[in-house]
Amino acid sequence: MSRIHVAAASIALALLFAGCSKTSKVDSGRKQAPNFSLKDAAGNTVNLADYRGKVVLVNFWATWCGPCEVEIPWFIEFEQKYKDQGFAVLGVSMDDDGWKSVQPYVAKHKINYRVMIGSEVVSQQFGNIDSLPTSFVLDRQGRIAANHVGLVEKKEYQNEIVKLLEDAKTAAVDHPGVGEFASLVGAGVRAGQRP
Repeated sequence: MSRIHVAAASIALALLFAGCSKTSKVDSGRKQAPNFSLKDAAGNTVNLADYRGKVVLVNFWATWCGPCEVEIPWFIEFEQKYKDQGFAVLGVSMDDDGWKSVQPYVAKHKINYRVMIGSEVVSQQFGNIDSLPTSFVLDRQGRIAANHVGLVEKKEYQNEIVKLLEDAKTAAVDHPGVGEFASLVGAGVRAGQRP
């Protein structure tokens, strides 16, 4: 093979496995996650801002993405295990054909968390999603605590989720009343209403 063919093959392999590369970033100087409004399978609007007060895993994925298929059972488990502690998974599919591919996939895999179809605008808001899977772990204030590009270990996600859930418990112990307030944030409780 000529050097050109070797170089071309190397580039092709690098692009093929780009979604499998592992890049993680944990951010202590957290910035606010961009808000989005997308429709779920039932046609209901999902606003990310409505999830303030919860730890949220926002996962950009696609039905054709092999590493995404590895992660989805973990996210199903996390949703089931931690939802009562103030945790939620939001799946944002980047499939070009939208619900045509996504609805059967969600049913087949028994996905128990909300799934929406992403858009170019949402991709740009989150820094131009160009590799799948890409996930963001948000704290209860809606700030990006960590982001992952490519497949990372299940334990890494789990440790981040547990730490963020425990941080809220610690805040409630250190500052009585904070835990009660945190559970009301984004819950639609207004002055004069009872939770």
